[in-house]
Amino acid sequence: MTNTIKFVFSNPKYLVLSFSIFIPMFIGLLIMSEYIFLEPYVVSHLPRGSELGFSLIVIISALSALVLPMNVYRINILKSSTKKMGGGLIGSLVGAAAGACSCGPIGFAVISTFGSVGATATAFLTNYEIPLRIIAIGVLAITYFTTVKSLKTECKFIP
Repeated sequence: MTNTIKFVFSNPKYLVLSFSIFIPMFIGLLIMSEYIFLEPYVVSHLPRGSELGFSLIVIISALSALVLPMNVYRINILKSSTKKMGGGLIGSLVGAAAGACSCGPIGFAVISTFGSVGATATAFLTNYEIPLRIIAIGVLAITYFTTVKSLKTECKFIP
């Protein structure tokens, strides 16, 4: 597995892509989860007892930054065969989207826009934020392992 990671990220293009995925996703999830406040000043705050949520955000961002560039590399290698490359990218996008489930200040806009359905959805996402993030990590982990397996079998030059 580490040989595959080294091989993919030996190209600086994929390393830059990885950082350009990690940093905005990490900061965006921190803002949505209300760990970073932008008004009146930029302030970060990690309340006691929310360390697990913060750790899950770091893991989701890191896994997304690992899996998405590997899938882009896989797509570039397998351009001729579109049937083989669909599942890995879709799985990584679903996992990344499921990780962005906290509602924070966005929840109030959803409630006012969609009424009782928005309130129900916001309550569900707020109550089950940690389990949904753990599921997202599971989806990203499965996508990682299937991508590594796919790169090893389809690209014969990876040791």
